[in-house]
Amino acid sequence: MIAVIIIVAVIVVLALLYVLSVRGRRKHPKLSKLRKWSYAHRGLHDKPHIPENSLHAFYLALQKGYGIELDVHLMRDGEIAVIHDSTLERTTGQKGKIEHLTTRDLSRYNLEGTDETIPLFKDVLAMYNGRAPLIIELKTAGGNAAKLCEGVFKLLDDYKGLYCVESFDPRCLLWLKKNRPEVCRGQLAQNFLKNPSGMGRVIDFVLTFMLENFLTRPDFIAYKFSDRKNLSNVLCLKLWKLQGASWTLRNKAVYHEALGEGLIPIFEKFEP
Repeated sequence: MIAVIIIVAVIVVLALLYVLSVRGRRKHPKLSKLRKWSYAHRGLHDKPHIPENSLHAFYLALQKGYGIELDVHLMRDGEIAVIHDSTLERTTGQKGKIEHLTTRDLSRYNLEGTDETIPLFKDVLAMYNGRAPLIIELKTAGGNAAKLCEGVFKLLDDYKGLYCVESFDPRCLLWLKKNRPEVCRGQLAQNFLKNPSGMGRVIDFVLTFMLENFLTRPDFIAYKFSDRKNLSNVLCLKLWKLQGASWTLRNKAVYHEALGEGLIPIFEKFEP
């Protein structure tokens, strides 16, 4: 009987620790404004004519009254480029990595066979100038989380518009918690047990179940829509009352389903 009591007690303690581990920070004041918008994923792109994460795609989203989600990388000269992948082949047809380029190199990399080139983050900020909100995804590479955050906030510290920042990499959220605690920060997540990150099963397990939340204290959770029933995500949204965001919504049916669940919608390939 004593052994059973000990086992039950251990299970209860572990369950409690798990529930506590996924908690975040509630009621960031900017979330009420961010919830009022829909966000074009990598801009309002329309391939093959309007490439993703291009100034043209961002301009169209702005003209049609949408916020945008965009991806930022740190380049070799310290500037911040807007592109999804670290590798350049899918979006430009050329080999190499964005982290190895400088600003002067960007004019040689056309996006998806168009005349559009990889934009600088500062040019997107100048275009938007507070007219619509931004969801900014920090894309780390080679352990550069701190330097990437520093480069991004050299620009954002003087930006007056509405924005939030998110990342798959918890190190970025830790940097934000320490250095820019006032910024609305979000944890990006998906089921890495189905789609491995390449960082090992232990890391994939931690990231899938967001066991690092008690350290990073995100304000919102941006979970992949098809994976959103993950227990940790449900606990974050239902128990801890964090704001949810959902990516990537590709038709009106799932868009309205996400809205019905109170999620911030990030959409592409259609207009709401």
